Amino acid sequence: MDKAPFESEGIFPDQWLRQAADRGFIDSGEFKIPDANFQPASLDLRLGAKAYRLRCSFLPDDKTVGEKLDDFVMGEVDLRDGAILERNRPYLIPLIEELRLPQNVYAKTNPRSSTGRLDIFTRVISDRSARFDEISPGYHGKLYLEVASRSFTIHVQERVSLNQLRLISGKYRSSENSARDFHQHSPIIFAGGQPADASYLDGDNGVFLSIDLNGDENKIVGYKAKKNSLLLDLCAIGGHNVEDFWDPVYPERKNRLVLEPEEFYLLLSAETVRVPPLFAAEMNAYEPTSGELRTHYAGFFDPGFGYDSKGLLLGSKAVLEVRAHDVPFMIENGQKVCQLEFQTMAEAPTVLYGADVGSSYQNQELTLSKHFRRPEPQTPVQYPMF
Repeated sequence: MDKAPFESEGIFPDQWLRQAADRGFIDSGEFKIPDANFQPASLDLRLGAKAYRLRCSFLPDDKTVGEKLDDFVMGEVDLRDGAILERNRPYLIPLIEELRLPQNVYAKTNPRSSTGRLDIFTRVISDRSARFDEISPGYHGKLYLEVASRSFTIHVQERVSLNQLRLISGKYRSSENSARDFHQHSPIIFAGGQPADASYLDGDNGVFLSIDLNGDENKIVGYKAKKNSLLLDLCAIGGHNVEDFWDPVYPERKNRLVLEPEEFYLLLSAETVRVPPLFAAEMNAYEPTSGELRTHYAGFFDPGFGYDSKGLLLGSKAVLEVRAHDVPFMIENGQKVCQLEFQTMAEAPTVLYGADVGSSYQNQELTLSKHFRRPEPQTPVQYPMF
């Protein structure tokens, strides 16, 4: 580190996360944290050996999770050799990692990209807290993951990672090194292959993203999750056929799409985004007060997303996890649906999203989660010459 450990304000990079684990701020007991779980600006957390089947979700408020758990448990599930979690049933799973944070460090959690793309709703609960996914400064205690798979019945096992954690010291929304200023000399959002104009920037640290309903060469603009599909095994990377779980989505005339209530869609942003090494990003709903549309489940973007040091990669598109509520909801091509907030790192990470960490979604084009077989590249047909 250039500075004394954890003195700079911002999000912890991978090298700080490793030091936090070495010092016991992140404690995994007898289970050593795998090297691959340290991401550029986050740590993948792992499921423990047991899941509690719940009758409803809850928050502990001024009590520990253990003190309130008995009022909500409807049974236990052993995850050591793998188990099935039913669709639309909440489960609470103690995580392997626990926290012993110093007073100047707090944490935020979020589903991993693959988890969000599978319509698996997750959020972390901590002792004596009235908020999900936010862990207060100086917290000492266990972490529990609430898991509810909305579309698929899933098979999970102990030590599988469904969510990720960021450690933060001080402020991470800095106007001194704002995304708006950075965009002027090193673009962070592109529209039509060109640096986007000011209309795409929101305040100092946000950019707007819109929906792409132009589609690929087959006019496919996204995928909709099938209900009552086959069992989805989260341990089987690349082991599932797309058609068993997803239906392709095509736009209407004028490149519009009607979202059916409570159906889950994967769509793509029209713009491409580039996250430089000194920034991380988090996706937020563009208009959360409308009540009609949720546009993301997994919101963390690590440094290096859509970025390469030579400037040859003009960003990557964002996959948008979309669900309409209450009534059918019309979206149109180019409609702004979410905001990406850029946040400052305490220090540049030693590795970046992409080739450095074997990331699955760099330069993506309507990429389903890594659990599905990717189409084989087409080999041109060779005809004999006469």
